[in-house]
This record gives sequence, C-alpha cells and structure tokens, in this order.
Amino acid sequence: MEPAASVNQALSPPRLEQAIVAGLAYLRQHQYPNGEFCCYYAPDDPMQEWCQPDSALFPTALVAGCMLSLQALPVANDMLTSATNFLQYQMLHGGLWTHYGRAHAWHRLCPPDVDDTSCVSAIMRARGIDCPHPSNVPLLLTNRNREGLFFTWFLLRLRWNANRTYWRVVLPELLRPVQSFVYWREVEAHRNDVDAGVNANVLFYLGDRPETQPVIAWLLRIIAENREAECDRWYRDPFFIYYFFTRCYHAGIQKLEPLRAPIIARILAQAQPDGRLGTTLADTAWAVCSLLNLGSYPIELEKAVQYLLRHQNNSGEWPRWRLYYGGPKKAIGWGSEELTTGFCLEALARYQQHITSG
Repeated sequence: MEPAASVNQALSPPRLEQAIVAGLAYLRQHQYPNGEFCCYYAPDDPMQEWCQPDSALFPTALVAGCMLSLQALPVANDMLTSATNFLQYQMLHGGLWTHYGRAHAWHRLCPPDVDDTSCVSAIMRARGIDCPHPSNVPLLLTNRNREGLFFTWFLLRLRWNANRTYWRVVLPELLRPVQSFVYWREVEAHRNDVDAGVNANVLFYLGDRPETQPVIAWLLRIIAENREAECDRWYRDPFFIYYFFTRCYHAGIQKLEPLRAPIIARILAQAQPDGRLGTTLADTAWAVCSLLNLGSYPIELEKAVQYLLRHQNNSGEWPRWRLYYGGPKKAIGWGSEELTTGFCLEALARYQQHITSG
C-alpha cells in the first residue's frame, strides 16, 4: 500500500488538472476540422493486428458525452460545439441518427438506430440545442416490442404503426431490396434486436416515465440475475454496461436503487493490486464513473484514479482499445485513442469534482 502522503500528492487537484489539460489538448489537436473524432475498427482488442479508420458517428457522440463534465472549460466547450455541429449535420429525417456517417459506403444500408439517436439527442439537450425539432420522442416510443422494450433498429416490421414519420423513415428500404438482403446476411445484427445497453441509453434520454417502466424493470432483472456480460449484442464488457446503467441512476432514476449494491460489489471484486478495476484502462475509467454515479467512494476509487494517471502518455492520450463490437463473435470492434481518452478524462474530471466539492 502506498503511503498516505504519496496518495494525497498523486491525487491533488493540480495533478488532476495537469492530466485533464493534457488530455484535452490531445483531443483538440486530433479533432477533425468537421468536428468528428477519429475511430478505427480492428479484429483484436489492442487494435494492433490491423486497424482501419472508420467514419462512424457513435464515437464522436461518446467522446462528446464524456466532455460534458468539462464543458465549463473553454477548450472543451469549443470541441463540444464542433462535435454537435458535426452531429447535427448527420441527422436523418425524423430527428434520427445512424452509426455511419454520410460519407460511409454503408450509410444508406445501415438503418437509423435508437442508440445513436438517444445518445446524440441527450447531448443536444445537455448543450441547450433545440435539436431535433420537432421532438423525436414520439418516434422512439413507436419503436417498441410487445413487452415495451425498445427495438435497436428502425425497420419495416409486420405490425401496424400509426406514426407517419415512422413510415417515411423505414419505407426507403424497399428501394434497395437486394442490398438490404446482403447487408443483413453479412452483419451479426438481427432486425428485431433488443439490447439492454441500448435500452439503458434510451432510458437516459427519456427518463422515468410510464413508457420506460419496462426498461427499468429489465435492467434491474439483468443485474439481479448477473447477466450483464451477455445482455447486449454490441457492449460485451460488463463494465461498459455498468457505466450505462449507473448513469441512469445518477440522472435521477431512483427506481434503479436495487442495482446499486450489486454493481458496487462486482466492480470492487475485480480490483487489481496495481489499482485497476477490471482488466483494461477503459474498464477502470468506466468503473470510476460508475462508482461516482452510485455515490460510492471506497479506497479502491483513489487507487483506480492513480492507475489512470500513471498510464497517461506523455502526449496526453491513453492507448486505443476496442470498446464496442460488431456482434457477440467480436470479429471486429471499434476504438481509438480519442475514445479511451474521452472516458479517462470523464473519470478524472468527475473525481476532481468530487474531491473539490467534498
């Protein structure tokens, strides 16, 4: 165990500030002129076997979401303005978003999804931007199954839908039947996917309302049954699931209180001697955010923040790692230095706010 003086020095506000400033400078230098943040896809978690850049919207939404806790800083505020401008340009009819940008070859084949739509919409709301206008909430609410859970994709289904915008969104698929057939044969996704991480992000956007009660009950059931590692097709790391679930609790959805104790216990059970919580840097960043979301401040939290500080590169970033996947087979996944850095910065900023306000 490190001496108390060493711990206090390592986690002093100036040390945290130094790391945050360096990380923001890296992101500022690496944000594209159009506001997008770089992302790659690769077949291995360290992204070293081969690594290809990919024009995807979700990484920019994730990094922007991480920077909301830093938006009082001018450099973060400027980056957020550029990122939201980029995301607004990518918006589809009905106030929806899809995973791939307009320049991507799969942009027309990959349908709009509730995950990108909810995450981007939540960022716009947090930034005080009147977008989408009119609201996309009625359209989201039409995209649920019989149990009241949200489908991942906006697609044609053999069921009646009274929302006219819905039909304007989904009918263009009929213009590309062959391409659509090939697309759904090649990807691991299914037309009627219902994913827990995705539903948590919808809940984060929509909040506690009558239509989201089935989602709240499902998230609680997943944690009670210890199924967080297999509850989502895209988020295969339980620590990422903890991050999404607990930010709903932190946002004021108190009905999620029963997941608090088990998630804290499961995070702390994976504490490593070097300070990691879980296996990777991203796990540790997600765990720090999750513990703070749940109002838990064990000694492992300090050690995890120290671990993040020790592993920041001299140029300000943290190493790339695959953070989400194209399906359970993990044949490909997406990540970048920018993505890892975004989550590490959120963890440090949130911890800094905790120690300075306490």
